[in-house]
Amino acid sequence: MKYSKAYIPTLREAPRDADTISAKLMLRAGLIRKIAAGLYDWLPLGMRVLKKAEAIVREEMNRIGCQEVWLPIVQPRELWEETGRWNVYGKELLRFKDRKETEFCFAPTAEEVITDLVRKDVSSYRQIPFCLYQFGTKFRDEIRPRFGVMRAREFYMKDAYSFHANEADAEEFYSKAFNAYMEIFKRCGFKFRAVEADSGAIGGSFSHEFMVLAETGEDDIVSCEACGYGANKEKHLKTFPESGEVKAGEPCPKCKKGTILISRGIEVGHTFKLGTKYSSAMKATFLDEKGVAQPFIMGCYGIGVSRMVAATIEQNNDANGIIWTKALAPYQVAIVPTNYEDAKIREWADKLYAEIQKIKIPSPSMGEGQGEGDTLDVILDDRSDRAGVKFKDADLIGFPLRITLGEKGMAKGVAEFKPRSAANFQEIPLDRVLEEVSKFFS
Repeated sequence: MKYSKAYIPTLREAPRDADTISAKLMLRAGLIRKIAAGLYDWLPLGMRVLKKAEAIVREEMNRIGCQEVWLPIVQPRELWEETGRWNVYGKELLRFKDRKETEFCFAPTAEEVITDLVRKDVSSYRQIPFCLYQFGTKFRDEIRPRFGVMRAREFYMKDAYSFHANEADAEEFYSKAFNAYMEIFKRCGFKFRAVEADSGAIGGSFSHEFMVLAETGEDDIVSCEACGYGANKEKHLKTFPESGEVKAGEPCPKCKKGTILISRGIEVGHTFKLGTKYSSAMKATFLDEKGVAQPFIMGCYGIGVSRMVAATIEQNNDANGIIWTKALAPYQVAIVPTNYEDAKIREWADKLYAEIQKIKIPSPSMGEGQGEGDTLDVILDDRSDRAGVKFKDADLIGFPLRITLGEKGMAKGVAEFKPRSAANFQEIPLDRVLEEVSKFFS
């Protein structure tokens, strides 16, 4: 992409109501625009990051045998009444009537819809197990939306639902899903922890939250490095009520050997062992090997994809702007000619722009024939603005690597090679730039 053709409306200052680092930087860098409380437009740069996160999630879900579906965002009242959640869910559930006075809601989650789908078509133990997942918009009418897209009313998520004939199989798949989540967040470059959590309005016998570590996180995480124990603070106090108010440095109540650490975290994923909560309520059954009707044993696995974008910014930023991980950056390389009108600079800028886009970087296989790697995403800043303006925009947006071509460098036959996370640049001979770019992303 050439910068002069891209829609990247950056801002010098963030709006006054932007209340977190990620909200401020996403608005300033031209990733999003606010349309109303808790509602945002996603602009081209933001969409590129969102879709990269989605692609990683999709690859890992497919890798453990899940199958993608598309479920409606508008759901009928009758399904929610079957499970008793129509009134239990509270005012976060946005209800409305169509022209025929039939009541519906905007989906905040999809347990009822997916259970209804499966009970219509699956009748035998021979047809299970399987897991279905979707990417889609969800809506929760938050009383006080805040923190930009981290606690918006409308958000984008992946939700998956598994169906099993027995507890052992359900727990085996839960373990696979748990490990897939660990891989997703490692690939995204997060510093994170998986912790035990309460199931809340979703229900079920147990669950885990996946928390990106950040000082601006909403939740306190209690953990022990000695035994690997981790829980959000609410869950910890329920599990160990005798410990009272938990403090860092105290002995771990689980292993008695390690000491307690307390961190702040942003929830980006949640896995639930649902059991038969929804299948029993909705009479969703299959015939077992003896021909006896049994309720499906279910699991539920959610990831806030739009929240992932904000979480990585909360974890990776400095005074100048965003510092994207290589996996999620909207463009991984920015070529910045200080004067694109100069014939020699333009020649090298265009050459590097064309050649860097051909470089393949490692990419985990999504299936047979899909493991050769992706090519790099490159943006060429061909604008007529001063070099200082281009550098500020590059730092604000957070491209992982900036390659600068200037008149002094051209005279010496070098380009300036600057990773976003580095304080200073290196001078690289022009004929070695492609080699160094390959090394940087290998």
